[in-house]
Amino acid sequence: MAAPAQSTTQPGGGKRKGKAQYVLAKRARRCDAGGPRQLEPGLQGILITCNMNERKCVEEAYSLLNEYGDDMYGPEKFTDKDQQPSGSEGEDDDVEAALKKEVGDIKASTELRLRRFQSVESGANNVVFIRTLGIEPEKLVHHILQDMYKTKKKKTRVILRMLPISGTCKAFLEDMKKYAQTFLEPWFKTPNKGTFQIVYKSRNNSHVNREEVIRELAGIVCTLNSENKVDLTNPQYTVVVEIIKAVCCLSVVKDYMLFRKYNLQEVVKSPKDPSQLNSKQGNGKEAKLESADKSDQNNTAEGKNNEQVPENTEELGQTKPTSNPQVVNEGGAKPELASQATEGSKSNENDLS
Repeated sequence: MAAPAQSTTQPGGGKRKGKAQYVLAKRARRCDAGGPRQLEPGLQGILITCNMNERKCVEEAYSLLNEYGDDMYGPEKFTDKDQQPSGSEGEDDDVEAALKKEVGDIKASTELRLRRFQSVESGANNVVFIRTLGIEPEKLVHHILQDMYKTKKKKTRVILRMLPISGTCKAFLEDMKKYAQTFLEPWFKTPNKGTFQIVYKSRNNSHVNREEVIRELAGIVCTLNSENKVDLTNPQYTVVVEIIKAVCCLSVVKDYMLFRKYNLQEVVKSPKDPSQLNSKQGNGKEAKLESADKSDQNNTAEGKNNEQVPENTEELGQTKPTSNPQVVNEGGAKPELASQATEGSKSNENDLS
């Protein structure tokens, strides 16, 4: 049998702590901060993807969420330590009542220490989960993307996508079906209706089948209201399913395609309008044609200095219609051929008359 680990003595006479004691102390400090420290069922928040720099992503997320959170819900209010509830000083005769009161005091003090936005471990690389408290994640994220879409002002460098998570459950098919029955009611249950699509993403999970999950969720949406229809091009609602390890994150968002799949880097870019591109190309061709016409006019003016002015004015202005230069430049026909065609048409008219 292996001998139990013993604490070593330091030169000053004190005992050195073992590694297990440091781990327990670290966990205790985390629990004192209040709230869960990792993604688990029963949370609401915002799922953020980044590019190889999670610490910078958390900083940008706090800055962005606090800016818009204060705009929508007002500044966050903090409580002093003196205002926190304290336990009873005297001893109660009833032990059970004393324990209940102590548990209530702990919960109350923990709630006072909770922040509006708190980062927790997501369980996947390049993914950050920000737990929210007292706000609606889908409305906050939609407000952020709508403002960035209008102003076209880039406010983040590391954050890629920002998805609101309205609810979480265990990532097992039966649990997901049971949870979705009540979760999807506010958007799809009669009399509510709309077009929808389902977006699925799984990380660090291999026991859930993508096609099976999408089929079951689509069936639930259709059973809530038979008028709900699938639309993969421009749906009114998008059901977001994000699975990380054994936790399933669900949300229903609007304007998913308009806001470039909730990508903060793409939503600030100006859309490329095909009509604008065609007009730019057309303007370039017209400019080239005008410059070519002007150069031809200058050459003819320099070569015909001895000619009379009335003949030049007739050639440049009145006798030539505006459609002839376009025909010549586009089709490559010469003016002589065009004049022959007009003379031939005149002779035909004389013959018919």
